[in-house]
Amino acid sequence: MGKSGLICKKIAATLSSTGTPAFFLHPTDAAHGDLGMVRGEDTVIAVSNSGETQELLSIIPIIKSFGIPVIAITSNPQSSLARLSDVVINLNVHKEACPLNLAPTTSTTATLAVGDAIAAALMKLKGFTDRDFKRLHPGGKLGIRLSKVKELMRRGKEIPRVNLNSSVKEVIYEISSKKLGATLVIDETGNLKGIITDGDLRRAFERGFDLNSRAKEIMTKKPKVIKEDLFAEEALKIMEENKITVLPIVNNEGKVTGIIHLHDILGRRIL
Repeated sequence: MGKSGLICKKIAATLSSTGTPAFFLHPTDAAHGDLGMVRGEDTVIAVSNSGETQELLSIIPIIKSFGIPVIAITSNPQSSLARLSDVVINLNVHKEACPLNLAPTTSTTATLAVGDAIAAALMKLKGFTDRDFKRLHPGGKLGIRLSKVKELMRRGKEIPRVNLNSSVKEVIYEISSKKLGATLVIDETGNLKGIITDGDLRRAFERGFDLNSRAKEIMTKKPKVIKEDLFAEEALKIMEENKITVLPIVNNEGKVTGIIHLHDILGRRIL
């Protein structure tokens, strides 16, 4: 009830998002039909700092009659709730941070911590992995942290590429047509040898190169790269640290498998 109920909503949300389906059941609603949501395979976590919340106590015997185990979170291990429950977690909070010692403050914070601890323990026991986490968190900043580069990268004909002896004119055409502001320079075996960006072109013209110059003469050698099985968060970090907007993706043999642009990440609206 009350503030404890708000904390219970958060605990239920954390459990659900970490692989343990859960929902908040308000004691008053439960007494008026919502107990139908509870099933025999469930476990009920009942929260009452005093352990004497009447609305809660009225439904615990009914829940027990279903053969459902009850875990009590309370600061009174001798309370009615504790006596009715199968397991008791003692918060041991006897004074609230509220200067009047009335508003639930310390007790609700302690309850939240216990709920998070239960969720974390269940994750470990169930072997809940980052792959499982991503499946339940496709959006938000977590989405990018747990997306793999291979899910966002451009492949095949989308990859801007020229060979070592391509002319600057061909380089300009490739950069313009693929619209990534850069092109990769690849040898005859598909290995990455360099990269040419819009900035590289400007600097090349400043140094006296012309449209007939070769890609190998103006490219940046040994560009930053990333593997496709790494997280997009790592790609973003490399881009930010090196002030670049594109990253070639290569395999263990150094062959190009894709390219990722900063906008491929930001465009997902997951930051």
